[in-house]
Amino acid sequence: MLINFFYTLRAAKLKVSVKEFLTLLEALQAGVIDGDGGPTVDSFYYLARASLVKDEAHFDKFDRAFAAYFKGVELLTDFTQDVPLDWLRKTLELELGPEQKAAIEKMGWDELMETLKKRFEEQKDRHEGGNRMIGTGGTSPFGAYGYNPQGIRIGQDKGRNKSAVKVWDQRAYKDYDDTKELGTRNIKVALRRLRRFAREGAADELDLDDTIHSTAANAGLLDIKMVPERHNKVGVLLLMDVGGTMDEHIHRVEELFSATKTEFKHLEFFYFHNCVYDFMWKNNRRRFSEKHATWDVIRKYNKDYKLIFVGDATMSPYEILQPGGSVEYNNEEAGAAWLQRLTNAFPKFAWINPEPAGVWQYRQSIAIVQQLMNQRMFPLSLAGLEGAMRLLGK
Repeated sequence: MLINFFYTLRAAKLKVSVKEFLTLLEALQAGVIDGDGGPTVDSFYYLARASLVKDEAHFDKFDRAFAAYFKGVELLTDFTQDVPLDWLRKTLELELGPEQKAAIEKMGWDELMETLKKRFEEQKDRHEGGNRMIGTGGTSPFGAYGYNPQGIRIGQDKGRNKSAVKVWDQRAYKDYDDTKELGTRNIKVALRRLRRFAREGAADELDLDDTIHSTAANAGLLDIKMVPERHNKVGVLLLMDVGGTMDEHIHRVEELFSATKTEFKHLEFFYFHNCVYDFMWKNNRRRFSEKHATWDVIRKYNKDYKLIFVGDATMSPYEILQPGGSVEYNNEEAGAAWLQRLTNAFPKFAWINPEPAGVWQYRQSIAIVQQLMNQRMFPLSLAGLEGAMRLLGK
């Protein structure tokens, strides 16, 4: 079985050697991960990654290869309830027309959460194509590969209808690549509208004009004059949405991220998912173990920093307005409260949205975020970036 796993890793461009693979097999034979309840997919995952991956930069490739090979073996969740895998076995994906979708009623937040608790107590078997229980291919608010205008997604590899208000499975996000080569210089040109240069630090740059003047005044004897390098003094606080619907915009956001790191010396960045809550993070693999409290970010940077949000603002309205509305954990305060605190702390702010401006009017969550941003939302386009930089530079 594991021979094919080895070839899957090699096919994913991971430089896994035979010696490392044999080390993994020896560890398995020695019962390193047996434990009291026997080996699990989780324990094998960590053992395999430790044995086979030499560079943390390759963890994402390993995760994708591992998921492709062991897909569906076990769910990784942060929740106390275990959902039997048989309940979520995919045999069909439900596709409905507009009229059929409109006929399905959606539950409110409190009713949805209370009903899910009841389903865990009642359900004993797998359900498919139904409208009540946890299952697949139906119109129930709970499960996978079906349709409901407002439900909890359980056991599905990715979003299909963008209508889930909660996602049961733990998901891994990949950091944006800040070394990505840009296909165009237009983003950099647009960002340069937000510049305020000053010379500071060690004098390590030749001042040609002053050198010529001093040499002439010194009867032709060379008199070299140096000055500190000119740097952009503007401080930028960049908060980027990652994962979920943002996966569709990775390439363009990476271009923006790369250009921003080039243009602004005083740049601080953090990640969030869908909406900002009480913490953010800098490394997506350690987002729950290396948290940066939002209050600490607000206190650390002064109000002269320009605050830039990058995100598609596409989510359930509950994620913005409802305590506990986050798809990943139970936030004590609504996301709207944190967005207001950030914009109050940093008066110069803007939101860059990679979604085409033409669809904004059809997304309720985008309208809410626009209101919270005082309509300071701009599309991720040349004109949009120029408009945002012009606003931030006032």
